[in-house]
Amino acid sequence: MSRPDPFSGVNLLRDLSDRTVRRIRRKVEEVKQQGDVVVASIHWGGNWGYEVPREQTEFAHRLIDDAGVDVIHGHSSHHVEGVEVYKDRLIIYGSGDFLNDYEGISGYESFRDDLALMYFVSVDPSTGKLVNLQMTPMQIKHFRTNRASRADALWLGNILSREGKKFGTRAILNRDNTLTLNWD
Repeated sequence: MSRPDPFSGVNLLRDLSDRTVRRIRRKVEEVKQQGDVVVASIHWGGNWGYEVPREQTEFAHRLIDDAGVDVIHGHSSHHVEGVEVYKDRLIIYGSGDFLNDYEGISGYESFRDDLALMYFVSVDPSTGKLVNLQMTPMQIKHFRTNRASRADALWLGNILSREGKKFGTRAILNRDNTLTLNWD
């Protein structure tokens, strides 16, 4: 019989403080076993804009450094944001929307919230280190996801590269219209 998962459901983070990091570390230590990959999925930041607040970056780094987190899946923005590989661990600051009901809402067209990514993350389970990140560009139209055109895939790759520059990451467009993350 398996143990109940203390991470089930929603765990409210009241702040991004050291105390919160310590609380998360204790929970990770309670359940993490050999070969486990710890993913923190965090709803943070604004809905629109590319600037990643320093507080988020510092918190993400502390989760990796001090709490044993291997992958950080950030979400709130309704468009893709920059991606960082910190100490060989993946941080997606804003994954954008995959399915939403924002279609037809005007005023933010320049962010292309109709474009989305499917993230295929490969992590070495013995170390937690990122091995590969492949992304499949999609377009949301009439509340359905469809493969994005080459032009749209290129646009997403350019945004990821532009926003990832400060993190040492860039997206490479493959012949099949998928994207591969490269990092320093």
